[in-house]
Amino acid sequence: MQELLAWVPGVKEIAREAGRILHEIYHGGQFERQLKEDATPVTSADLAADAYLKQALSALTPHVPVLTEEAADVPFSQRSNWRQYWLVDPLDGTGEFIAGSGDFATLIALVRDHVPVLGVIYAPESDVLYWAVRGYGAFKEVNGETLPISAMQHEHNQPDSLVVAISRRQKLETLTRRLNPAINYELIPLGSSSLKSCLVAEGAADCYVRLGPTGEWDTAAAQCIVEAAGGRILSLTLQPLSYNETESLENPDFIVMGDPDLAWGKILARPAG
Repeated sequence: MQELLAWVPGVKEIAREAGRILHEIYHGGQFERQLKEDATPVTSADLAADAYLKQALSALTPHVPVLTEEAADVPFSQRSNWRQYWLVDPLDGTGEFIAGSGDFATLIALVRDHVPVLGVIYAPESDVLYWAVRGYGAFKEVNGETLPISAMQHEHNQPDSLVVAISRRQKLETLTRRLNPAINYELIPLGSSSLKSCLVAEGAADCYVRLGPTGEWDTAAAQCIVEAAGGRILSLTLQPLSYNETESLENPDFIVMGDPDLAWGKILARPAG
């Protein structure tokens, strides 16, 4: 753990610098955009932050490989031999970046033996940084203060209401058909998958349900932070997410839960058919 804690200041500084790059391009008003092979958008901001992050993390820890969303075509035969590696999303919330909502972030995780053990998430437009080391705790840095965070802000026994972080852009019906209709839901809309996960980690939301494709880089940093804060991230069949254990780097649909002891099997409804 001491090695991980020693790396934290450098990783936070790198995340902030990547955020500064995104911030400048975002407010410059001119950036290129295109569609990748999987039909998801990528911008010149993604690529600029990606280039910086690969260089900076390699300089910080020359012996640790770096895997990023924009350079994820490393063969499984090669990466399966990695005991530890940096897993990075230079710009989580590219759609929000393009739309101008400001809800985007840089994500950096260290994955060791298939488990995220260090996570940093930096949102440049709000200048908020979340970080965690597995077994040490989770923290939020805002307005010059470092505050410990906990997903367990209040306890539920048999909940009749839950606060749910939701996407700004996903059809609400897509989400609500996966939730038990007997429960009342207060919905908090926000862009960026990782920032919604952080709402759960700091106890501002009870859960966040993600439906639709994501990569392992979308969840690794958030999982470290959420779990260090007392929560969990599981697939919708309530199984743990895996990292670098298969050819594919795609996640299943998942739920970020603040209180793992709730009856999530009853809260989550199976889709019709």
